[in-house]
Formats: sequence, structure tokens, C-alpha cells
Amino acid sequence: MSIDYDVLNSAPRLLMEAELKPLQGHRFQPTGFADLGPARYTAPDGTDMLLLESAQSVANRLESASWDAQTDDLIDELRGLPYIRVTTADGALTNSILEAHRTNSSYILETKDPTVFDILKQETAGAEGGPVNTADLARVIFRIDPNAVLHGLFLARKGLAGGRLRLSRLLSGFLEAAGARPAESGGVKNDRVDPSGETAKGFGNVPFHRTEFVADEIKAYFNLDLALLRSYGLGADGERLLVALSLFRVRRFLSTGLRLRTACDLEVVDGLKATRPDGFTVPDEDELLGECSRLIAACADAGLFADPPITEVEYRK
Repeated sequence: MSIDYDVLNSAPRLLMEAELKPLQGHRFQPTGFADLGPARYTAPDGTDMLLLESAQSVANRLESASWDAQTDDLIDELRGLPYIRVTTADGALTNSILEAHRTNSSYILETKDPTVFDILKQETAGAEGGPVNTADLARVIFRIDPNAVLHGLFLARKGLAGGRLRLSRLLSGFLEAAGARPAESGGVKNDRVDPSGETAKGFGNVPFHRTEFVADEIKAYFNLDLALLRSYGLGADGERLLVALSLFRVRRFLSTGLRLRTACDLEVVDGLKATRPDGFTVPDEDELLGECSRLIAACADAGLFADPPITEVEYRK
């Protein structure tokens, strides 16, 4: 089954969801936020809710779904997709797919190697005064780093249009639990040498408290902004590539990326469902990966990508 692009052509959003459950038992470890802890809230109908994974975290996990940690590169089928690789005199350091701020990474733009900064400065010169044309910006970024077009970018650099260059996320997602209730437990770090030692320095037996949760329902939600994607004017192959890549990453995240934390290992209950537009079905992972490979080649042949596709930057302080 191939992607039914015709169904998507007039839809403003593609909305998807998947019901999840703990792989073993009932408890799961929530995301913890500094100065907040678990993100608990109450739904309008009074249901106790818990944000299990934020949009920022899901974006990072979706990006990782395309990466092969063993080869430190894109998975084989996605080779040819442009990105920015940062090296030092000692070898590879990082890249724009794994960096939290993507193309805006300090390792890319705050280095004595001005390669990427100069590209952006030259290609966005028209945005120095007046409103920013986001379609023009998207086409520039798509050429060197399509991942940043898909997952969003804020070039907060004074030397680049006064720090006003921004692309919203096309693909976003989050996980939340409904009917969430705390499951309290605890433990102790045992010191078999001196149980009565000075605990402030890590010696002695140290008891601790632990809060996990159970829930009536856990769901993952995904939103692909098709209207925004079309507004960029990337052409049929460019738009279709970002759709296919989005769907592949969602599928791969749900099949291999749901061990969110040590005590939060989830699985899909009943498959990924498209809830809008009506009549759209998400193809399986292998078909999506094949479509991504085809469209990467098509975009390269059409001159939409940088040549070579990997832009090299040396990080020098």
C-alpha cells in the first residue's frame, strides 16, 4: 500500500494516534521536569491527566529514528538526505540531526569555520529588512538540512536577519496518560561496609522515595501540518518526501523507540490510526522507507539538495 497523497492534498492536517500500554506490569516512569516533577493536570471533564512525553522530547526521538548509532550516520535507506556534519581535528563531533537546535546548533554557527553561517547569510540576505518570507527560508534550509524544515528551526543569531528567522514544526507529537494515579514505592542504597556512614557524602545506607504512575489509558498523538508544508512551495517531490519521512519516523518510533526511560517501556496496543482526514491509512514501515529512498533520489536529481548532501563544518573555538 502506497501513500495516498490525493487524500492529503486538500487536508490542513494529518492527525494520527496510537494507544499504548506498559510492556510489563502496569507502572510507568513519567517525564520529570526541573522544579516541577511529573507534569500532572486535570482535563476539562475532571480526568486526572499526565504528560508522559513532551513535544520537544518526541521531536528528538523521531529524529533519532532515522539514525544508525553504530555507523554514526543515517540509516542506509536514507543516505543522500542532506544534513550538516560537525568535525574537529580529531574526527566527527556531532551533526544537525542529533543536535537539539538542529541547524542553529552553536557547534555549527559559533565556530571559526563560517561555512554554514555564510550560506545562510547569503541566501537570506533579503530578510535583513522587512518581513521574513518563510517559504524562501524553508527552501534554503531544505537544501542543506530538510530535517530542520520538518522539526522546526529558530535561527536566533543577530547576524542573520536580526535573529528573526524561524520555521515552525511541521511534525509534532506528544504522549499523555488519562486516569493517571501515582504508584508510590521506594528503596535503599545499601552500604555493606559501613551502613551508618555519612550519607551526605554517599556513605551509609541511603533510603529513597520513588513515584511512578498507573493510568487507564496512554496515547501517543502526532500532527503533520500539511497546510504549512504546502505554503513552502517545495514542489511535489519535496512535499512528498517530508510526508513520507514523517510517516516513517512515526512508524519507526512506535516500533523501536518506546523504551522512553528505564522504568517506562511501552508497546502499541492496536496499531497507528489516522483520525483526520477521513479515509487515510498509514502504510507500513518498509513501504514508507522505500518511498523515502525514491523521493530522496528524485529531489537530488531535481537539484533540490546540496551537492554533496553532507555539509562539512569544522568546530574551532
